[in-house]
Amino acid sequence: MHPETDSHKNHSALVPPFPLASAPHRPLFLAGCIAVLTGMTWWTMELGTFYHAWPSWPQPTIPPLWGHAVLMQYGLFPLFMFGFLMTTFPRWMTGPQVPRWRYLGVGGCVLGGYVVSHVGLLHLPMLLRAGMVLMLLGYLLGVGTLAGVLKAATERNRHGWSCLTAFTIGTLGLMLFEGWLFGLLPASAAQLSVQIGTFGFLLPMYFTVCHRMLPFFSRHCSPNYRMWRPAFSLPLMWMLLLVRTVLAWREAQAALAWVDIPLALLFLVHALAWQPWRARGPGLLVVLHLAFAWLPVAFVLFSAQDLVYALQGRYILGLAPLHALTIGFFGSMLVAMVTRVTQGHSGRPLQMNAVAWTCFGVLQLVALARIRAELGDSRGLWLLAASVGWLVAFMPWVIRGAFIYLTPRADGRPG
Repeated sequence: MHPETDSHKNHSALVPPFPLASAPHRPLFLAGCIAVLTGMTWWTMELGTFYHAWPSWPQPTIPPLWGHAVLMQYGLFPLFMFGFLMTTFPRWMTGPQVPRWRYLGVGGCVLGGYVVSHVGLLHLPMLLRAGMVLMLLGYLLGVGTLAGVLKAATERNRHGWSCLTAFTIGTLGLMLFEGWLFGLLPASAAQLSVQIGTFGFLLPMYFTVCHRMLPFFSRHCSPNYRMWRPAFSLPLMWMLLLVRTVLAWREAQAALAWVDIPLALLFLVHALAWQPWRARGPGLLVVLHLAFAWLPVAFVLFSAQDLVYALQGRYILGLAPLHALTIGFFGSMLVAMVTRVTQGHSGRPLQMNAVAWTCFGVLQLVALARIRAELGDSRGLWLLAASVGWLVAFMPWVIRGAFIYLTPRADGRPG
């Protein structure tokens, strides 16, 4: 047999017949893409019914805002996070690869539970409970898998420990909400779950990944770049965010300034120390820095609101700071980071394509529209504009991503 033919057969044997199952990020990113549209479609209909008298829409048996918050926090973003960590954990710490059945199981359980839970929000409480339980099973499998990789790794590091801690706390937060959902815990447990989702789970996870990856990417794209990843960042971030979570849960609004101002300074120092003005190269690096810039902006807004409340006892910004964080930072960084991983792991150039640029750009307008909804009249109109804008921004990005996750790598390599 000709050597080239023999080599081609050996190479083909490495590629599974179904590309979707060939790497952890593929099924989990595809699941996240589905979740991006599912959750906001339900929320758009909910907003249209409440503010604009759209045709009757079945109402959930729990507060709609809790349904929106919990499923976005514990369902949408974690699908991408599981996909990212199950790909990078073995590389960060020289650990074993994640078995295929595990990442497929995590994706199936979390996405399946997410979709079933949204159906359950249509006044079908039994399905809501079933969906949430299925999501929790996915979490237990996923966290157990990441813990196994870390345990077997030869180079454990603070980023791995921090990410695993965030997912462990996220699992506890999901359990708290389900405890309330099944009538086993008081409503305060659900309120704590909502606070944990943002400040004890997603934000620590996002900042940890940025702390590791953003200076790393910058160094590889900018000559003579000084990579700054101080050891104090993660412990200080964890301490402040855990205190903030408890204060917000206990409605100690007058005390929040004592943690929000240090957090604003912490994130601002990192944003400046990472020298975004040197990100003149690939668009993928530019959008990472632009996305991170939303983080100090969000906490400056939190701090301003805290100070006015402490002095005058009133809120001046409503939920604007929260959505600068969730849409501005979480959403923008999601597009930036997932696009980079998708391009690199599909054998494509590490570039922002037109679809990704459009998604990122429209998402900035969505964040501004959601902030505007808190600052004047026509609140319902601006809320609906932000919700529809989210769907418009993500639809082409989801379609392109789905094509990539369902087809072999462009360079013919496995993975």
